[in-house]
Amino acid sequence: MIHGGDLLSYKEFYDGDLVDFSSNINPLGYPQGLEAHLVKSFSSLLAYPDIKYRRLKENLSDYLGCQEESLVLGNGSVELIDGFISLFERVLVFTPSFYEYEARTKVHGKALMSLSYNKDFEVDLEDLSLVKKRDLLILGNPNNPTGLRIKEERLRAIYEVVVEKEAFLLLDEAFYEFTEGYDSIKLFKGEEYRNLAILRASTKFFGLPGLRLGYGVTSSAMARRLEGLLLPWNINSLAEAAGDYIFKDGTYIEKSRAYVKKERDFLSSGIEGLESFKVFSSESNFLLVRLLACDEDKAFNHFLSQGLIIRKCSSFRGLDKSYIRVAVKDRENNKRLLNAFRSLDDYLRKSPASL
Repeated sequence: MIHGGDLLSYKEFYDGDLVDFSSNINPLGYPQGLEAHLVKSFSSLLAYPDIKYRRLKENLSDYLGCQEESLVLGNGSVELIDGFISLFERVLVFTPSFYEYEARTKVHGKALMSLSYNKDFEVDLEDLSLVKKRDLLILGNPNNPTGLRIKEERLRAIYEVVVEKEAFLLLDEAFYEFTEGYDSIKLFKGEEYRNLAILRASTKFFGLPGLRLGYGVTSSAMARRLEGLLLPWNINSLAEAAGDYIFKDGTYIEKSRAYVKKERDFLSSGIEGLESFKVFSSESNFLLVRLLACDEDKAFNHFLSQGLIIRKCSSFRGLDKSYIRVAVKDRENNKRLLNAFRSLDDYLRKSPASL
């Protein structure tokens, strides 16, 4: 299992509707009213999108608080990750992290250096001594699958090392809106994003994985350089139209952030009380769980028998078969997930010899 969200592969094993806890999408779905807005925009499909995406960039500039000249747009943030990787000869990633960092590096035939997070899933600053001139360092913030965000002081320190070594820092912030605290786009505005790019997307928080709208902030010079690599019209007209709507709904944004935090705390506290599992703290809309009495396959099959799909984590470099990841859903489905955790815990405590 390299990516979550693959329900079709498991439908034959459960007689009913599966609930997908392997895919980390806002449980509230996309903003209310977006469907009607897109229906009104449907006639835009009769023409090409604006090749410069001026209106979309204006909306993003207002939403993110940056200059339009600093914006880059992608068919999902993965296209932007791919583009940045193509510009550098060596890529450094800390593991465990999103699979596509390594995958796209290999596709482009670039050198890859894989480093490990420490026991707290944080970057050890000492490891940055390995960064060289013109390297690309990619960090998830919050990271997937750990859900942890880089502390502000540590992020500043990482950035200072990258600038000093004339390397480049790529922050993948696909889950940013679920978090509280500092905004890295505002944090580095005074630096004019030199040696830095910050990527976000409509996929996770705005509940639109099928729309494929990614965006990023970097220096104006790097933005022009990257745009020269990307295909024209890489954002479709409906994604462009969605940008007229989703970034202006402040009520939805605040409601979603508060709801996910409440449900994440509910899930986390429920799992913490079970002796067969260790749940890690998270600042995103998912939880990393360590299995203390079985492996991911036994856990996966148990949850599947309950109509629930979870994410096995052994495909993440740096994790083994004793880890799983679960998304935060609505209260009804979170209760269902907790009941499945409890029944598995009960079985494991009563039948240790069968493991």
